[in-house]
Amino acid sequence: MDQGLAQVLLLLGAAIASFLACQRLRIPTSLAYLAVGVVLGPATMGPVVDSTMIRLFAEFGIVFLLFTIGLNYSLPQLNALRGQVLSLGTAQVGLTTLIVGLLAWLAGADPVAAFVIGAIFAQSSTTMISKQLSDQAEENSPHGRLGTAMSVFQDVTAVPFIVVIPVLGTAVGAAAIGMLIGSALAKAAIATLLVFFAGRWLLKPLFRSVTRQRSAEAFTLTVLFVSLGAGAVTDSLGLSLAFGAFLAGMVLGETEFRHQVEATIRPFRDVLLGLFFIGIGMLFDPAALPAVWAWALAGACLLLASKTLLVAALVRRAGLPIESAWRTGLIVAVGGEFGLALLALGLAGGALDEFQGQVAFTAVLFSFILGPVLIRFNAPIARALTPKRLESAAEAPVVGVAADSLDQHVIICGYGRIGQSVGHILEQEGIAWGAMDLDLAKVRQARKAGEPVFYGDASDPAMLESMGLDRARLVVISNPDPKASLRRLAHVRSRHPRLPVMVRTRDDSHHQALAEAGASEVVPETLEAGLMIATHVLDRLQVPPERILELVERQRAAHYPLLRARFAGEVDGAEHAEQLEPVSLASGCQACGKSLRELGLADGTATAIVRDGERLLDPSPDTVLADGDTVVLRGPEDVVARASSRLQGR
Repeated sequence: MDQGLAQVLLLLGAAIASFLACQRLRIPTSLAYLAVGVVLGPATMGPVVDSTMIRLFAEFGIVFLLFTIGLNYSLPQLNALRGQVLSLGTAQVGLTTLIVGLLAWLAGADPVAAFVIGAIFAQSSTTMISKQLSDQAEENSPHGRLGTAMSVFQDVTAVPFIVVIPVLGTAVGAAAIGMLIGSALAKAAIATLLVFFAGRWLLKPLFRSVTRQRSAEAFTLTVLFVSLGAGAVTDSLGLSLAFGAFLAGMVLGETEFRHQVEATIRPFRDVLLGLFFIGIGMLFDPAALPAVWAWALAGACLLLASKTLLVAALVRRAGLPIESAWRTGLIVAVGGEFGLALLALGLAGGALDEFQGQVAFTAVLFSFILGPVLIRFNAPIARALTPKRLESAAEAPVVGVAADSLDQHVIICGYGRIGQSVGHILEQEGIAWGAMDLDLAKVRQARKAGEPVFYGDASDPAMLESMGLDRARLVVISNPDPKASLRRLAHVRSRHPRLPVMVRTRDDSHHQALAEAGASEVVPETLEAGLMIATHVLDRLQVPPERILELVERQRAAHYPLLRARFAGEVDGAEHAEQLEPVSLASGCQACGKSLRELGLADGTATAIVRDGERLLDPSPDTVLADGDTVVLRGPEDVVARASSRLQGR
């Protein structure tokens, strides 16, 4: 067997085994890849995989990561966050570099080395943060978005460090360093203008043209070309590939193609990011550990503690609730891959000696091991560090009073479009209610308007109890995220098995899972919209109201049989839990002359028969099929496929 192929198979096999083990143990999967890198690295006994290939593909992993993040941080979103991200991000990077640098200088490092160590520790792993938050379904939470945005901002601020650090080990004057920083910033501005202006004029028409072809292959190739092409533009200017990909992602984030682009790039990103962490693990030398472990452990503790405290203090000062401040600090605390890039530059330029480099590298590696644990358990750790149960001290008395006064009320989990509609109708009918949401700006506006809305996570059992769960008449989960809904259902059912819980979903694809978890009623938004439009149509056609009401009740009781199944089109056919498929019977086929019962289709799978141009709805099981009939089948894809085979005699 070819040696290169053998190494690839060994790498993939080890990665799969380690990944599955970490998934079973609920350990962050990034640690699985680090472990594979250590085992297959050159510093340990056993098989060794060539790291050159891994480093090449790992760089593409960072490019695709920044491209994906750019999709979720378009210009309007960054503009909305500018007051937080720019001020908080700048303060975090500057203060961490200053404080850690001073401590390193006091520990005996010279000023240049101390500055480089501070810059290394100031970086956070956007890779690890975004992946871990995604695994925990927290990427869209307030603390998750702010933490990710701050880590992305750190990646941007790494550009001046990348320019300055290589020359710090040489006798370069302050004027020359200032020129280098100015040059880097000018190049970044030029790259931004090039990507944004070219992107606005070219990318949208390009993707529209590709989309018209309805070719998944062409779309995937276009996404890869755009992300790497934008990286090539910034690389040609002496900046990083990842920076250009981030800019391209921001441009596409404003278009209608954002979600499809993200779904297309995700498999490439996840696999290549795994290779990145494997490459990091290969850099670890266990033989050097006895000499540096104490310093490295102290450095890791300094890195995690200083960034947690600094970020929490800055976020709290910006006006966010104290628990959200702690959670953001815990998310951003982990060391970063760009910090390792700065470390390599410091070693190459002579700003750090070998011992200092090993200490800094091992400290960042230790943070890679401890950081995912902090992110995974950020909620309980933040609650333990929060003096009071509720996030905002200013709102705590109001929430407490509300909880004491609420009785026989409705609890609304999520105060978005649907939650607000429910709340306003309940208020109109004089029914007591209270809502909670994680969007602090929305909560403040609602409270200013006098509505009983509070900041809090409905997935937190203590928050549900503080909303008077013991005395509630009904719980409405209005957020359509099925994972979050299942967590909230589990909390409610563990304490109150008989309390009615209504759950909103986008469609009926998760109906069974939610029902089994204890949902009293699952309301699929898209199906209800179709049902309401149909009732308006019938009303306009002067169908009696009692007949319309009977139709609506029958559809809801049977879980929307007329609305669930749809014909598979070229675009959205694969999205439906049930589908409709017409099957025409050829002359002399085996099914002709047999009844639906004989063919095993008496269970309602045959929803209609078209014969001589007339459509027979809900045919009887004893209906005998004839030549030229078209049988309309309804059901899940596998059921329809088997029924179609029986009808066509296969």
